[in-house]
Amino acid sequence: MPEARENDELLVARAQGGDGAAFGQLVERYQDAIFNGISRMVGRREDVEDLAQEVFLKAFRGIARFDGRSALYTWLYSIAINTVISHRRKVGARANVGPMPSYDGDDEGGSFEMADDADPPDAIAEQRELRAMVERAIDRIDPEYRVALVLRDVEGFDYETIADLLGVPQGTVKSRIHRARSALREQLKDAVA
Repeated sequence: MPEARENDELLVARAQGGDGAAFGQLVERYQDAIFNGISRMVGRREDVEDLAQEVFLKAFRGIARFDGRSALYTWLYSIAINTVISHRRKVGARANVGPMPSYDGDDEGGSFEMADDADPPDAIAEQRELRAMVERAIDRIDPEYRVALVLRDVEGFDYETIADLLGVPQGTVKSRIHRARSALREQLKDAVA
């Protein structure tokens, strides 16, 4: 993705110079990926939409401080993570209503696969039930562990990038992911048995 990064660098430079249209192009380029990332960490669609807007507002306000040491996407994603963590602290551990939303836009990371419409209705229902069960289990994981798990197992980031995004050592990232997976296994053990 070196070509996209070069384009990002040009657009960032223009945005830092006050070009709102350049920043708008960056938003268009990354809005789907940021929305999807947030939707995997927050269950309510209304919250996801509000948080995605907040991320890009913070990015707009802070674009002058972006120094290019990391990829723009990584910088935006770190803003998203911090925004989600702050949101979860504000609202506490309230249960999310309904399954995590899925977005039909371009997805930069992995996602749970749904059954094909050609599958028998009982297979579709079973996969939906399994997905909802996994999502509820993920929702119950401590937010710090959940973020690390989503970044690694859903978004596919490597440990070094996750450590940079979260501002913690790689060992802490590995520990959080291990604890998240253990908690997830524990919650799903009866369903899988």
